[in-house]
Amino acid sequence: MKKVSCVIMDWAGTAVDFGCFAPLNAFLRVFQEQGVTITYRQAREPMGLLKIEHIKAILKMPEVSERFRTAHGREWNQNDVAIMYQSFEKHLFASLQDFTTPVPGVIETMEQLRREGIRIGSTTGYTDAMMKIVQPGAAAQGYTVDCLVTPDHLPAGRPAPYMIYRNMTELAIPSVDEVVKVGDTIADIREGLNAKVCSVGVITGSNELGLTEEEYKTMPEPELYTLKQEVRERMMAAGAHYVLDNIRELPDLIHNLMNKK
Repeated sequence: MKKVSCVIMDWAGTAVDFGCFAPLNAFLRVFQEQGVTITYRQAREPMGLLKIEHIKAILKMPEVSERFRTAHGREWNQNDVAIMYQSFEKHLFASLQDFTTPVPGVIETMEQLRREGIRIGSTTGYTDAMMKIVQPGAAAQGYTVDCLVTPDHLPAGRPAPYMIYRNMTELAIPSVDEVVKVGDTIADIREGLNAKVCSVGVITGSNELGLTEEEYKTMPEPELYTLKQEVRERMMAAGAHYVLDNIRELPDLIHNLMNKK
């Protein structure tokens, strides 16, 4: 029988900000300022990384590199990254407080897990300064965690495992076998895998699905089903141990894990 004593949640796209739109909008504006058009999919693909690494990941995409070269007559460099990150922070901080609403079902789910003695940790691609906006905004609406770890002052952010290990240290979790990591991006899944914990993807509200809550509610069922299947396949291909349709399925998954022989 497996013991689960800690769930480590991602923030944007998993716990708050349905569809993970706060960083998406900021990335689109930053590249637009450089005369480089990027698609939603390109902006979303590296989601979950530390945000300066996210900018680099987009710039390294062959199509984006070519567009930058055309716009500037040269290759991008680290100075460009620094300028773009500074602009990203400006745009993100201006709007971040508007993207702290908990994803439907997450508050009730975490309350249920806590009643069962499970601690709630968290990791994020946001910096500590960003989370000083997100965390109290979410708490005012009923969502809290027992531990928050940002990539600041650690050797690396996702997909490295350090934030998970810091959660385990702060919450006194003795084994990776007792941890379930939950997230909505490929970087989340790889973070869990690199930490050797159970790595779980969640589809509804995710960056990978990329829908607003209104779009999600009004999309024809066959179309939504197809999109969800595509997300499930991407997450499984990335190595997820399990993929949930929505966060409300998490307690049942944990019960099944704990009763597994």
